[in-house]
Amino acid sequence: MRVVYEDNHIIIVYKESGEIVQGDKTGDTPLSETVKEYIKEKYQKPGAVFLGVVHRLDRPVSGLVVFARTSKALTRLNKMFAEGEVHKTYWAIVGRGEKLEVRGERSEEFTTIEHWLTRNEKQNKSYAYDHEVPRSKKAVLRYRMIGHSDRYSLVEVQLLTGRHHQIRCQLAAIGCPIKGDLKYGAPRSNPDGSISLLSHRVEFVHPVSKEPIVVESPLPADPLWSAMKMNR
Repeated sequence: MRVVYEDNHIIIVYKESGEIVQGDKTGDTPLSETVKEYIKEKYQKPGAVFLGVVHRLDRPVSGLVVFARTSKALTRLNKMFAEGEVHKTYWAIVGRGEKLEVRGERSEEFTTIEHWLTRNEKQNKSYAYDHEVPRSKKAVLRYRMIGHSDRYSLVEVQLLTGRHHQIRCQLAAIGCPIKGDLKYGAPRSNPDGSISLLSHRVEFVHPVSKEPIVVESPLPADPLWSAMKMNR
């Protein structure tokens, strides 16, 4: 676990791919418990440590996770996430190709794409449609290409809605599945079981101090990330 921001009300940590944010049926130790132990030891706190989970990342995804250290921060952060006041930027590695250039509606430097997503609980998977279908929810994101290697493109994604597996599902729907994401059509897995999706940047107004908070994630250890040539 790597702490990238910390104060009396909030702690933001870097999640490795493969870690779970909150406990589930696997019984694996979640990141939330690791953070609690870190706080307990650092501040020599007796008894139970309060830590509020305000959002999650899929297990194979790496990057920034925001936790609340106080009940006041938790209540306010929950409201901010629900109302879209926390802005998250993701980076994804996809196969190089022309599909990213031609799909969607051009918006400044970004391309906006819209789908209607349905969720299959048993499969833990979402499906994208270009029109509304029963039990579907509208999903909107925008992206731009910011870098490349010989075989891959680096895409910056901004979510305008928050749906289950939204980035994974929508990029796959335009023919550009994320590297390593077998569930959404990638041709092969990554050796470590990760997918090449990074929660790279988070921006919000601090719920207590009202100061602007902007935090960026380190890159994953996979050398492909650092091999990307950034577009200028």
